[in-house]
Amino acid sequence: MSRHLPPLNWFRVFEAAARHQKFTAAADELGMTQSAVSQQIRALEERLATQLFLRQPRGLLLTDAGRKLLPKVSSSIENLKNAIDMFDIGPRIGNLTVAASVSIAQWVIAPHLAEFSTAHPHLKTRILGTIWADDFKSSIADVEVRFGAASNVGHNAKRLIPDALIAVSAPRNDPWNTYPLIEAVGTTEGWKDWRVQSETVLSAEPTIFVDSYGVALSMAVNGVGIALVSSLLAKPLIAKGQLIQIDPAAIPSSEGYFLALRKDNPHACDFAEWLVGKMGTST
Repeated sequence: MSRHLPPLNWFRVFEAAARHQKFTAAADELGMTQSAVSQQIRALEERLATQLFLRQPRGLLLTDAGRKLLPKVSSSIENLKNAIDMFDIGPRIGNLTVAASVSIAQWVIAPHLAEFSTAHPHLKTRILGTIWADDFKSSIADVEVRFGAASNVGHNAKRLIPDALIAVSAPRNDPWNTYPLIEAVGTTEGWKDWRVQSETVLSAEPTIFVDSYGVALSMAVNGVGIALVSSLLAKPLIAKGQLIQIDPAAIPSSEGYFLALRKDNPHACDFAEWLVGKMGTST
C-alpha cells in the first residue's frame, strides 16, 4: 500500500530550520513569516507522528528523529537542484519569463494574458508559479511578482498598491454571521485585526485555514465561506459580480505583492506596465 508524501515545502522548511536552528532565520531565508514556518514544522511533525525539534528560548535543537531525517532531506533537495541544473531554462531572445506568486498568476495574469499575447503576437511568454523566496532566486525571470514582507522580497522590488485586506464572499442572501470564516495562515494580520475596524458581526473564530490568499479567494468564489484576502486579488472579481465585499472595513497588511523586473529588457517593461495597468495599481 503506497503512502502519500507530505507536501515537499514542509521538508524545505524543515531543512532550513534545522540548518539555522531558528524559525525566524529560516523564515527570512524562505521569504515566509515565522508563524508560517512554525505551522509547517508542526504539520510535518503531526504527519510523521514524531517530534523533530526541541523548542528552547534561544533556538532549536534537533531530536534524534530530526537528526536522522535531516541528511536524507538535505540530500534529496540537493539532488533536485542538480536535476534542474541539467536543463537550460533561461530566457532567450523573443521569450519573456514571468515568475509570479501562484495567487497572482491564477487570479490576475491568467484571466487577461490573452490580451497581452494579442498585443505581442511574436513574443513567447512563460509563466512560472512560485511559492518560496528561493524560487525567485533560482529562476531566471524577466519579471517577478513576489509575495512577502518588504524585508524579504529584495531591494529592487516595488510594492503593488492598494492591497488592504478585505472580507469577501460569493453573493448570498443569508446573514453573514452564518457563514464560516476562511483565513490564510502564515500572514501577520488576520480576522482578529479586521474585527477591530468592522461593525459586522461574524462567526466567533475562523474554521477553515488555507496556505495562500489565492486558495482563500477560490473558496469564497465557490461559496465555501467568507475570506479575508488582498484587495489586489479580490477587486476584479468584485467588479465582475462574482464576489461581494461584505463590509467597508479594510486593514493594512504587513505582507504584500512586489514587482521586480529586468529594466534592460523592453518586453519585461511592456509586461510590467501592462500588468500594473490591468491591476489598476501603482508602485
